[in-house]
Amino acid sequence: MIATTPLALALLLAQGGPAAAPAPEARALPTLTLADAMKEAGQKNLDLRAAQARFEQSKELHVRAWSAYLPQVTAGATFTHNNFSDVVLQIPTAFAISGNAVVPTDVIATTVQKQDQVNAQLQATQAIFAPQAIYGIAAARAGERLATDNVEQARQDILFGVTQAYYGAAGLKQVVAVNERQLAIARDHERDAKVRFDAGAAPKVTLLRAEIDRARAEQDLKRAQNSYLGAKVALSTLLDRRDADFEVEVPPTPQVSTDLAALEDAAARERFDVLATAEQLTVAQKNRDASIAGYLPTLGAFGRYQYSNAAGFSGDTTTWAIGLALNWNIFDGGLREAILRENQARIVEAQAAREGTLARARDEVQRARLDLDSALANREKAKEQVDLARENQRLVDVNYKAGAATYIEVSDANTALLNAELSQVSEALNADLAATRLLKAAGAFTAR
Repeated sequence: MIATTPLALALLLAQGGPAAAPAPEARALPTLTLADAMKEAGQKNLDLRAAQARFEQSKELHVRAWSAYLPQVTAGATFTHNNFSDVVLQIPTAFAISGNAVVPTDVIATTVQKQDQVNAQLQATQAIFAPQAIYGIAAARAGERLATDNVEQARQDILFGVTQAYYGAAGLKQVVAVNERQLAIARDHERDAKVRFDAGAAPKVTLLRAEIDRARAEQDLKRAQNSYLGAKVALSTLLDRRDADFEVEVPPTPQVSTDLAALEDAAARERFDVLATAEQLTVAQKNRDASIAGYLPTLGAFGRYQYSNAAGFSGDTTTWAIGLALNWNIFDGGLREAILRENQARIVEAQAAREGTLARARDEVQRARLDLDSALANREKAKEQVDLARENQRLVDVNYKAGAATYIEVSDANTALLNAELSQVSEALNADLAATRLLKAAGAFTAR
């Protein structure tokens, strides 16, 4: 072993070996914020586009219902070629007495049917009293609101998934940063161990352990980088992007109320699935009312205009008529009673579904609140462990440089710091996601 003085060892440590060649500068990627990701998902996400298409479809429900109460205009025409010639009737219009007989003195020829006959008709009808249609319109309005609530719930679920994916990518980016710091520390220790070994101040096993720690740190960093890239690819898929050429940032911690009663009340008022069950009950009630209205008569007005190239007995090629039509289905074989019983059962089903949805909403709020409490406590403990592990690593490193600690202790301290920092990243991410889940459970998650 070569003897060295403390001054010579210090100089060797200060030199740290040959300088490494500078790494090529990486291309800077634009930062995609959470707000930008939500906006982009709202515009490009394929599932959201399908939900938006369903929303547009729901807007037509009341229009279809109103069509039964608005004027109906129909037109039709026929052309007929008969296998016989025109049918012409001679109709006398004046008579004279000739002897004992009455003979016509003036005759009008009227074509009753032509060989090539053309007929056309224009008819308009208007419902005046149609109670079934009135309740059908009300049911359609409620159905439109139901469809809107269902689409908004789907929108919220999709954008919540985007939010979770973004937080996951942000957490993995922090993991990459932690592993980069650990790799830098491992490389410093490897250079230090090599200098000590070359100076004869440390055994070969110390250098080997340092090289193992550096290799493991490089492996961990590569794994973290690939996981981060994979998370960005998953996020870009949700945004319907062709590439993942962007960086994410750590979003601000969501702010959420801690008042459990207020959160439960908000869930009953704001959650789209709860609102949808209320509209489903309204639809069932209106359909039941429409079934009852089926026992009442309907009254409508009509107008008709006709043309025929055969004048007929009237001598006119055009005719028109207006009138009223009253229809009353007195007995339909029990169909209305069956439909009424079916709609009454659907009301009971909708009431049960609404109560069940409210109960699940309260349950989700309560459990999300407990999860948030646990996540916040774990985040604080993780932060405390990082502070302790960082101080322990600092002290062990000082002792090692002073010769009062072994490299095994240095390696263990670095591993403890790495685990503590990774745990802090994980617990901070869990706390943010728990707060976001509580907002969603309370219906306060902003989906636009």
